[in-house]
Amino acid sequence: METLHEFTQQIVNGLSLGAIYALIALGYTMVYGIIKLINFAHGDIMMVGAFVGYFSLTLLGTNIFVAMVTAMLTCAVLGVLIEKIAYRPLRNSTRIAALITAIGVSLFLEYTVIFLLGPSQKVFPASAFPLKAYNVGGLSILNKDVFVFVSAVVLMLILQYIIKWTKTGKAMRAVSLDREAALLMGISVDKTISITFAIGSALAAAAGVMVGVYYNTVNPLMGIIPGLKAFVAAVLGGIGIIPGAMVGGFVMGILETMVSGYGNSLYRDAVAFGVLILILLIKPSGIFGEDTGEKV
Repeated sequence: METLHEFTQQIVNGLSLGAIYALIALGYTMVYGIIKLINFAHGDIMMVGAFVGYFSLTLLGTNIFVAMVTAMLTCAVLGVLIEKIAYRPLRNSTRIAALITAIGVSLFLEYTVIFLLGPSQKVFPASAFPLKAYNVGGLSILNKDVFVFVSAVVLMLILQYIIKWTKTGKAMRAVSLDREAALLMGISVDKTISITFAIGSALAAAAGVMVGVYYNTVNPLMGIIPGLKAFVAAVLGGIGIIPGAMVGGFVMGILETMVSGYGNSLYRDAVAFGVLILILLIKPSGIFGEDTGEKV
């Protein structure tokens, strides 16, 4: 009974961490789905969002919800600027050129923040989110876990609504399916791609604020490991497939808490990348992906 209780507790802990990975993974998968680019700067956009949230709380004295919205709006603009300046000129070049540019943008963001703010980590103000613990059926659930999980699920539902039911979402799906045909149908491809970057970056910023609440600290290199783990989550679910990114994120979060709870927390990063290797060996298209073969 004690073992079952501990197992359930680890799953509860994993859901909030998985929700963060799912939000970041959604940005990877949306951008890949529409322009076939792995945006490795995505984790660092999350880091910028975390810092915007931090300064919104400390300098402006806002609450956590206003801080999150401010971070999302700031990073949406940042995402559009990155797409226009760094990625759009390379849209018709080789994939490797775009990939190298993405890594360059990632390093640029990291070291710009280090130059402006210094390399040391900053502590999220405790007053922004006073911790409370709830006892539900013998399980200890923190209010920060509830906040992270509920916020992430709400944002995922909004995203699903945008993609399934709005004109913008239909344009995004059309461009993802066939860019040339979408252009002939009068869809503004450039505008649609910019909107995709804006939405993906806003979700990453929300995840950044959640990481600040979850771990209580932010630093200029905080986006690297969560960004890579979210990439693994996107590949696990099927890169380019939105429900896949959500499921992949939750699987990664639960897996990480299980490794930390039952094994050794030092190995949790290694397990994440071990999962990536296994997926690529067994089912490269991911859980929801279909093996279509490579187009030549």
